[in-house]
Amino acid sequence: MLWPLFFLVTAIHAELCHPDAENAFKVRLSIRSALGDKAYVWDTDEEYLFRAMVAFSMRKVPNRETTEISHVLLCNVTQRVSFWFVVTDPSKNRTLPAAEVQSAIRMNRNRINSAFFLDDHTLEFLKIPSTLAPPTDPSVPVWIIVFGVIFCIVIVAIALLVLSGIRRQRKNKGPPGVDDAEDKCENIITIENGIPCDPLDTKEGHINDGFSTEDERLTPL
Repeated sequence: MLWPLFFLVTAIHAELCHPDAENAFKVRLSIRSALGDKAYVWDTDEEYLFRAMVAFSMRKVPNRETTEISHVLLCNVTQRVSFWFVVTDPSKNRTLPAAEVQSAIRMNRNRINSAFFLDDHTLEFLKIPSTLAPPTDPSVPVWIIVFGVIFCIVIVAIALLVLSGIRRQRKNKGPPGVDDAEDKCENIITIENGIPCDPLDTKEGHINDGFSTEDERLTPL
């Protein structure tokens, strides 16, 4: 009695799920290229997990909360891991609209990828566009990052102003030691013929005693 029922169910599934069937989607997996030596074998257990993830996604859609794993059908599974699937509505013996299935897959794409350790490039739902991953919140608030950048710019600007001020002071001051050398030259006392002679100082009007006559030195003014 069970064999006729089994063949009947198989025939119904074959009618609903086949390549290019209405509301059917093709899936292609690249497990080896994604995981390398850690690649797992695609078997009936993996198929069950896939059907469970699709059913889970459909239950997130309004009015589809009663979707079961048995409502997800797979067909034409190949060794290179590609297959077709549909989601059925047993009460009406038909498949659910492609728009609903597509919406459910897009909303839960990251959950499905994580279940198989794959991404949008290695787990492809043909005819279902890839979705961007939800933006992650940064561990540090954005305003702290902006404040830090501005603070660093202000510190650098202050340092440059201080250095430029020091350089200007050095340029205006001139080379050191020039004034000291002039003072030393003014204080040098020359000695001629054993007699110390003061250098001529035209600014103060000093007279060199070596060239003055004896009367001029003895006779007061």
